[in-house]
Amino acid sequence: MADDGIPCLWMRGGTSKGAYFLAGDLPADPSARDALLLRVMGSPDPRQIDGIGGGDPLSSKVAILAPSSRADADIDYLFLQVFTDRALVSDAQPCGNILAGVGPAAIERGLVAARDSTTTVRIHMLNTGEIALAEIRTPGGRVSYEGEARIDGVPGSHAPVALMFEKIAGAMCGAMLPTGRAVDVIDGFSCTLIDNGMPVVVLRAEDFGLSGQESPAEIEAMQDLKKRIEAIRLRAGAMMNLGDVSAASVPKMTLVSAPRSGGAIATRSLIPHRVHAGIGVLAAVSTATACTLPESPAAGLARLPADGRFLIEHPGGVAEVLLRIDGGKVIAAGTLRTARKLFDGRVFPAPVR
Repeated sequence: MADDGIPCLWMRGGTSKGAYFLAGDLPADPSARDALLLRVMGSPDPRQIDGIGGGDPLSSKVAILAPSSRADADIDYLFLQVFTDRALVSDAQPCGNILAGVGPAAIERGLVAARDSTTTVRIHMLNTGEIALAEIRTPGGRVSYEGEARIDGVPGSHAPVALMFEKIAGAMCGAMLPTGRAVDVIDGFSCTLIDNGMPVVVLRAEDFGLSGQESPAEIEAMQDLKKRIEAIRLRAGAMMNLGDVSAASVPKMTLVSAPRSGGAIATRSLIPHRVHAGIGVLAAVSTATACTLPESPAAGLARLPADGRFLIEHPGGVAEVLLRIDGGKVIAAGTLRTARKLFDGRVFPAPVR
């Protein structure tokens, strides 16, 4: 199979890039599949020079699509994070940015029949077991990537991809607040341990002597700070029912501060060992949800919107999150992303060494 190349769609989803495969084109055995994907991406190598990965966690991602195993969904979607510097492929978390490309990819690959004008794709997210609805523009029964939607972190404008999530609270941790509390104290730092689609630890930037406006490069250079945050993350992982997270990519660590550009909250995110140039879709949902909890460290800093439209500030601009709130509780969350097909062809993994 690999000698002849493997059918592959390389797509931008939101502010990430990844390889989109059909499950039938990859080995069924997870260990064989993961070994193949490491060779496809060129890992382990910080530059991924012998593969298609971009030498960054945001461009070393994989989506695997298959016909749905559930009656209430159209397709199954498995997200895999291929590490750049380690021989590790992880399914421990979902990815909302790569999710933005799943609907278009499913239509491109014939898994979902396109309707005229707009096609809604029901996506079963295998990483969490939840369903996401993606609304894709399909004029004339074909995916259109051209449009007027803009998202920070991506140049130009493209067709919008509307995503809506329901019943995502506790997707990985079993409860939205796995400790049962809106605030916990770890190593002397107040934090919110929350999972509304993505496990996140929310902390105040000022508690670490930061303004919250530092660039990703500045935070990357603060080795002592990163060690302190990692120590908190390791303890938080156990408290969030995630077990030993030393080799896991969750929970994410989000430092919050008062918004400076008219948004609801300002963020700097570690994902977890690199500083994100923006913020992940589902991490933004969890962070926005934390802002609605009165005791949370985020609540005293946040400016809550009256219409449920949260603009989450990040180094690259803002991410829009729509929270549907009923009786003071978040019952659904949505966001607007864009996606674009970059190439469609066959990928040739490096030889086994």
